[in-house]
Amino acid sequence: MTIEAGEETVLGEAEPRTGFFASLSGRLLLLTVLFVMIAEVLIFVPSVAMMRVRWMQDRLNTAAAAAVVVDGLQNMQLSGPVREDTLIATGTKAIALRRAEEARLIAAIDVPPEVDAQYDIAAVSPLAEIRDAFDTLLFGGNRTIRFYGPIGESDTIIELVMEDRSLRKAMLTYARNVFIVSIGISLFTAGLIFLVINRVMILPIRRMTANMRAFAADPADPTRVMIPQSGDDELSVAGRHLADMQRQLQRTLKQQKNLADLGLAVSKINHDMRNILSSAQLISDRLADVDDPVVKRFAPTLLRTIDRAVGYTREVLSYGRTTEAEPRRRFLPLKPLVADVLEVLAVDPKAGIEVRVAVPEELAIDADSEQLFRVVHNLCRNAVQALTLEAGEPEAGKVLTVTALRTGSVVSITIDDNGPGMPAKARENLFAAFRGSARSGGTGLGLAIARELVLAHGGTIALVEKPTPGTLFRIELPDRPVPLDAFRSLQHP
Repeated sequence: MTIEAGEETVLGEAEPRTGFFASLSGRLLLLTVLFVMIAEVLIFVPSVAMMRVRWMQDRLNTAAAAAVVVDGLQNMQLSGPVREDTLIATGTKAIALRRAEEARLIAAIDVPPEVDAQYDIAAVSPLAEIRDAFDTLLFGGNRTIRFYGPIGESDTIIELVMEDRSLRKAMLTYARNVFIVSIGISLFTAGLIFLVINRVMILPIRRMTANMRAFAADPADPTRVMIPQSGDDELSVAGRHLADMQRQLQRTLKQQKNLADLGLAVSKINHDMRNILSSAQLISDRLADVDDPVVKRFAPTLLRTIDRAVGYTREVLSYGRTTEAEPRRRFLPLKPLVADVLEVLAVDPKAGIEVRVAVPEELAIDADSEQLFRVVHNLCRNAVQALTLEAGEPEAGKVLTVTALRTGSVVSITIDDNGPGMPAKARENLFAAFRGSARSGGTGLGLAIARELVLAHGGTIALVEKPTPGTLFRIELPDRPVPLDAFRSLQHP
């Protein structure tokens, strides 16, 4: 019950309560409305300028209809009431016609001595239209303007003088109507986009989020693996990848649990094995005092083997903690170490395996002797097992070759055999514990341990491709860098 309560607390913290507009859906709705409004503003700017030009053009057309009639009555002055009716009908203070040879004032009333602005309707650029439109919207209403343009296709120009109050009022009404329509379009568009995207994207994302929370609460439960939706869109692909990752994680957790159980069992066995080896070590120490040539010949090897076995039992728990002991490095001759490895392997002469060692007598390597022994022993043992289990006999015979050379401050060790080679599955999981075994029944721990020990020395280990059959591993171990003070002390003691 305590664990379940703790899990519920974590889940509660993982999904804090937020307002609608703080959620992804709310932000999507707000952004959609905002972007539609911005688009409407971009459309409104040129449209209001065009509306202003059309409004003035309509006034010119209306005035032109009256002016043409009056102009047909040559040398006839309009009476006061007729003139006022004409100006009121057109909403102007003065109407005039201009031709190339003459200009005629059709009607006028309360003409101001000067005008605040004048506009040529026939010759105006789009930018000028926008500028003049916003000038009227922001600062107009009490100004007298003069605007003019041609009548139809003729060369007659009609001019109007009027106050811009009615023009500004018409523009404000137009702007208000556009704003109301824009708000309606924005909300309608945002609502449709919200419903579609919420159905297509937000709901699947929420489903994936809920599944991840449920899976995190109990990763070992197979029923909590996400069931992805079919489809080729990004969310469907992400759902399939999430399901694959969850299944892989479950397999890894199961493997880790098995390894933990195995580690506990190994620890128990190791405890008893160490006691047995300690007794064997005491007995083998007494063999050194036996005055027998055969015993004296094999006793040192037996002692070293038991000592290594005791050392390995001490390091089992260290490996269980995923760490190896720090290398105790020193310069040591490499050829005797290789000889010890081959002696411990005790290759059966009946197996027909020829062992070749090409290591210079004077070659010294900066390494931990026990850890380097384990590395070379693991690789040579794998090679011997591969050659022993090989069904056929190679043309050149079964050969295991160990070579080494120094290049500057790096020692390169190669372990080569002409066996059947490493299977493709083992290559894919090379150096992976419990998966990189090259033979049936193997654990793959040998290569995993060898790699870890080599990396602890700052070196590298790699499987090298070669044209002939077999397996070739190359180990490269660098010398430790010498501090400047230590170098000077060696040069000038």
